Amino acid sequence: MKRREFIALLGGAAAAWPLTARAQPARPVIGFLGSISPAVVISPLSSFRRALNEAGFEEGKTVAIEYRWAEGHYDRLPDLAADLVRHHTAVIVTVGGDPPALAAKAATSTIPIVFIVGRDPVKFGLVASLNQPGGNATGVNLYITETEAKRIELLRDLLTTVMTLGVLMNPKTVDSEIQLSEVLTAARALQQRTEVVNASNELEIETAFLTLAQRKVGAILVGADPFFNNRRELIISLAARYAIPAIYPLRDFADSGGLVSYGTSLVDAYHQVGIYAARILKGERPGDLPVMQPTKFDLIINLRTAKALGLNVPDKLLALADEVIE
Repeated sequence: MKRREFIALLGGAAAAWPLTARAQPARPVIGFLGSISPAVVISPLSSFRRALNEAGFEEGKTVAIEYRWAEGHYDRLPDLAADLVRHHTAVIVTVGGDPPALAAKAATSTIPIVFIVGRDPVKFGLVASLNQPGGNATGVNLYITETEAKRIELLRDLLTTVMTLGVLMNPKTVDSEIQLSEVLTAARALQQRTEVVNASNELEIETAFLTLAQRKVGAILVGADPFFNNRRELIISLAARYAIPAIYPLRDFADSGGLVSYGTSLVDAYHQVGIYAARILKGERPGDLPVMQPTKFDLIINLRTAKALGLNVPDKLLALADEVIE
């Protein structure tokens, strides 16, 4: 995995966190709140721990980490966030999209929060601005939902023929309406026909793929949602069963056998939140740490899957790819 640099919109001198908030036990506690399962983010978690180690914090020795995983059940997040607050954590890290960040923000206005989200955190009240977040939260914005148009374009470049595009969405995620609106707006601009199906549990995912197969869609765009990432093996196997090309928002899908992914690196994002968590433990204020954004989005093509589907990937697309899995 190549390291990708993240860039802040603007720098800012970080002032010391007030003494009352900065006073921590000899071994501070990091609360880690995820909407997903730890099994699907093994490499990113290692990157997070590596960032802490680089700053002098070793899990189990100089810092403790309390993990809470919702396993795709967003309704559990408020209670899990409240539990971390009761553990007197020095900082709370949230991963797996917007829901855990919002749950942590609702649970505390004083404990620092470092998040990874998929859309502009200003728009849903996590921070006051990207340059100077203010308050008790900062982190990384992956801009996943803003790249739906590019994913549609890549599918059209891959298939080259007119088709109906299936769109798989989870209506229970907090930004599903915004994400779907962006997908449909992009599709209309490209004069792309769409068939939208919803799924928020495993049975509904299976039903959604059957429906799209029956409607003879030419390809599927899988929406950006941690629940889908948590069920990526199922989704990839269904795409193979019905022989439907699909594009995904994270490279984890392509690594696991998905056809194409376009998005930024979770490994880099987890490393960045580890850096920010360490800086806060050393006394910096989250409100002074700019929200970070990716400067590079990776196109990953799984050529083995393409061959299994009988697809000839155009040379132009192969040349654009950051990585081709053979």
